[in-house]
Amino acid sequence: MNAQPRIDIRPSVCPHDCPSACSLEVEVIEGRGIGRVRGSKRQSYTDGVICAKVARYAERIHHPDRLLHPLRRTGPKGSGQFEPISWDEALEEIASRFLAIEEQHGPEAVWPYYYAGTMGLVMRDGIDRLRHAKRYSGQYSTICTTTAWTGFIAGTGRLAGPDPREMAKSDCVVIWGTNAVHTQVNVMNHAIKARKERGAKIVAIDIYDNATLQQADLALVLRPGTDAALACAVMHVLFRDGHADRGYLARHADCPEELEAHLATRTPAWAAAITGLTIAEIEEFATLVGTRKKSFFRLGYGFARQRNGAVAMHAALCVPTVTGAWQHEGGGAFHSNSGIYKWRKSLIQGLDVHLKKVRQLDQSQIGRVLTGDAEALRGGGPVKALFIQNTNPVSVAPEQELVKQGFARDDLFTVVHEQFMTETAKMADIVLPATQFMEHDDLYQGGGHQHIMWGGKLIEPPGECRSNHEVICALAGRLGAEHRGFSMSVREIVDWTLRESGRGTLEELIARDFIDVQPDFETAHYLKGFGHRDGKFRFRPDWPKVPNPNEGLVGPYAQMPELPDQWDVIEQADAEHPFRLATSPARSFLNSTFTETPGSVKKEGGPTLMLHPEDAAGLGVVAGDQLVVGNRRGTVHLTAALFAGVRRGVVIAESIWPNAAHKFGRGINTLTGADSPAPFGGAAFHDNKVWIRRA
Repeated sequence: MNAQPRIDIRPSVCPHDCPSACSLEVEVIEGRGIGRVRGSKRQSYTDGVICAKVARYAERIHHPDRLLHPLRRTGPKGSGQFEPISWDEALEEIASRFLAIEEQHGPEAVWPYYYAGTMGLVMRDGIDRLRHAKRYSGQYSTICTTTAWTGFIAGTGRLAGPDPREMAKSDCVVIWGTNAVHTQVNVMNHAIKARKERGAKIVAIDIYDNATLQQADLALVLRPGTDAALACAVMHVLFRDGHADRGYLARHADCPEELEAHLATRTPAWAAAITGLTIAEIEEFATLVGTRKKSFFRLGYGFARQRNGAVAMHAALCVPTVTGAWQHEGGGAFHSNSGIYKWRKSLIQGLDVHLKKVRQLDQSQIGRVLTGDAEALRGGGPVKALFIQNTNPVSVAPEQELVKQGFARDDLFTVVHEQFMTETAKMADIVLPATQFMEHDDLYQGGGHQHIMWGGKLIEPPGECRSNHEVICALAGRLGAEHRGFSMSVREIVDWTLRESGRGTLEELIARDFIDVQPDFETAHYLKGFGHRDGKFRFRPDWPKVPNPNEGLVGPYAQMPELPDQWDVIEQADAEHPFRLATSPARSFLNSTFTETPGSVKKEGGPTLMLHPEDAAGLGVVAGDQLVVGNRRGTVHLTAALFAGVRRGVVIAESIWPNAAHKFGRGINTLTGADSPAPFGGAAFHDNKVWIRRA
């Protein structure tokens, strides 16, 4: 009789680019392999619920196509032709090339480039320690949060909100601009609890009838980039019908009387013409949040990925302020709790050796940077070397034709530290094999909740895979970079960071797995005052001075509306480009992650374009037809999927399929732009005008 394998249940944390940062319970089989992955019931935000793609993580961590050994390119860039080399050979070649480039062009010719392939604080942000110690070019990270955070902070003065578990105690949960079923299943879990236990209503607002709207009591499908118009009309009704809490506004807001006067002409009829919603839908939404004071607004990132995204976020945030919802448990607005942790990150990032005079290059404009755009280069010299961790810019960055053109430069030396042979790795000169999250230690925080979490190493990595920290420290030694963090283990760095940040010790964190650091009710609900100096919520933001870290004013910031309003700086459809395209998230992928796992690929099927049946008929298109979608940035091939749940003139391409999944190798970000939205930049991935033809 065969003995059953030993299975231990070990705690961990999902590292992927998602606000939920779920606490996990992982089956470790015989100390060597991973079995089932479940959400932790002990952690009350995760509450035992995780997404399906992480539940089947074994197929990713044990994938046969993982990179296992260092590689050197032997063929043309992008050919995928490599030979295995030793770690010593790889590190010596990288160091010698970087040092030669520094000698000839200066340290700013080297650009360490990264993002949130892991959200672990050491493995994600440790690359900055090398950057700062060597005076390499800085990175202004704009690709995800900039417009949304700026809009939220413009009103509240800081990036924090009510305990997100209060959704379950709400009488109305408004899920605005995030397809939570696809991207944050925990939001749906707590919202549905409120409906089951309290009879709460769920309102979902988005640009197509997605899986979240299909679970809502009131589903509002509006035109892309018109969220501020909806918010203004709702506030008009709130003032008109006596649902504005005037006493609260007098105590806690800057100019409620001016706002009311301004909104007098922002009627439901005005907003209906802009948004495509009916007057009745707008009135119903306004009455619902006006009469249910315990309304919880869960504001997502999606609707802020427009060129007017900061203004839209701020306008939506104003609605619960007008009703006074912040006063109630289960009321107010939440976007991110990233501002509550207040880490001391000198050891992780090398902030004590950071020189502010070193140029900061815009992450979203990597295509422009690599093709020599003088403005993108901030007046400095060309980038001659890239060191990339935790991101796949040849797939996920906007203006893909420029990105690919830049990576193809013969004079660009590129190093990619990766888990799989991504399209970015294929363009590298040296590829290094990386660990996955269960194969190293790290510290995590929840953007969508309030927990500090420890994710310890569970199994040994395969082949010769090394962690980000190991690689950075090994390179530092060969490059002559000096910082005490390079000689410390991950655990030593984390312990120091916890102690210096007033969060106890690593030993204490490991014993508990996670720590709940949610601020007290009055602080979280801004009842002691909002984050601005006078303690007042800002209906009239001083946009150039919004306290969100930035690299200066960009875009048409001088034209931003003084009070909440629709701001028409989006890419409007025109005769040549009659459709508006959004690149929304798929359920089984996360950006370009999970596009290599069989389970996720099978569920998603292939790259498609959702368009309204009447629009399809006008084009002579039927379901399954091959389409060419284009604008001035390029063209992409997609398969037609007819869907009545999208407004006419709007098309949706879910997820970021590998470029190779598209005919001619041009992925969806061929069509997206890298121009900087006001006031501080960002990436307007859902704001694109396009034409469509049958292939």
